[in-house]
Amino acid sequence: MATVMQKIKDIEDEMARTQKNKATAHHLGLLKAKLAKLRRELLTPSSKGGGGAGEGFDVTKSGDARVGLVGFPSVGKSTLLNKLTGTFSEVASYEFTTLTCIPGVIMYRGAKIQLLDLPGIIEGAKDGKGRGRQVISTSRTCNIILIVLDAIKPITHKRLIEKELEGFGIRLNKEPPNLTFRRKDKGGINFTSTVTNTHLDLETVKAICSEYRIHNADINLKYDATADDLIDVIEGSRVYIPCIYVVNKIDQITLEELEILDKLPHYCPIRYYSKFSFHYCTSTVHLGYRSLLFGPQTMQIDL
Repeated sequence: MATVMQKIKDIEDEMARTQKNKATAHHLGLLKAKLAKLRRELLTPSSKGGGGAGEGFDVTKSGDARVGLVGFPSVGKSTLLNKLTGTFSEVASYEFTTLTCIPGVIMYRGAKIQLLDLPGIIEGAKDGKGRGRQVISTSRTCNIILIVLDAIKPITHKRLIEKELEGFGIRLNKEPPNLTFRRKDKGGINFTSTVTNTHLDLETVKAICSEYRIHNADINLKYDATADDLIDVIEGSRVYIPCIYVVNKIDQITLEELEILDKLPHYCPIRYYSKFSFHYCTSTVHLGYRSLLFGPQTMQIDL
C-alpha cells in the first residue's frame, strides 16, 4: 500500500512541476492515466482478511432517493439531520462526534427521502486516512450529495472536499462525457471528432490507451473533451451525482461575505435558529430529487 501511495505522490509532484501547454499535453495525459490506474488499485477492495478498502457503511437503501451529508468534522451535519428528519444523531462541540452512518427520513410532498449523516472526513480521505473511504464509498450510492460547509471557515474547504470525492470516482454536478469509446480486435486507434479539439490529439489519445494496454479502438468526440474525460470513460467506474452546497452559520458572517457566498452555484444558506432555513433546505433537496426524475425544475417553497 505504501508503495502505491508513494507512486501516486511522485506522479502528483511531477504533474505539479509540469507546465500546461500543447507541448506537454501528451506527457500530462500519460501521467493522468497512470494516476487513475494507481488510484483504482488503491481503492479496489482487498480479497485478503476482512472488509475491503472500498466498502461503505452497512445501511440499507430505502425510500425514493438517498441523500448523503458530506463534510469536514463539526460543520453541523448531525444537527442538520436532527432538524430535517427528527432522527437523533449525537451533537457535541468536539470533532468526530459521529463515528458511523446515521440514517433518517424526510417526508416531503409525497416523497420519502433517506438522509444519511456520514462521519466527518479529513484531507487525504480518498487515500485511506480516517474513515474517509467508508464515507466516500457510501456517498457513491447516493442520488444526491449535500456538502455541508461552515461559513466562518475558509471557502477553500469546498474545493478540498470536491477533490476527495473526485479521487474516489465521484463527479459532482457533471454529465457523463459525450464521447464514444469502442474496443475492437484490430485496426489500431481510430480517433475522430465532430468538433475542434483543443485538449486531445491522436498522440495523446494513443498514449492514454497504451497505458491501459488498448491498441485497437474507435474513439469519437462529440465535444471538446479533455484527457480526464477520456480516462473516465475508459475506467468506466465513475458516478455522476448532483450536489448541493449547504452553507451553515450564515448569521455569523458579514453581509459582504454572504454576498460573495451567494455567487456559488448550487448553494443553500442556512442558520440553525431559523425554521425557514430548514424549510428552504428541505425544498432544495426535494427540488434536486425532482430534477433527477423530470429534468430542471423551478423552485417553489410553501411558506
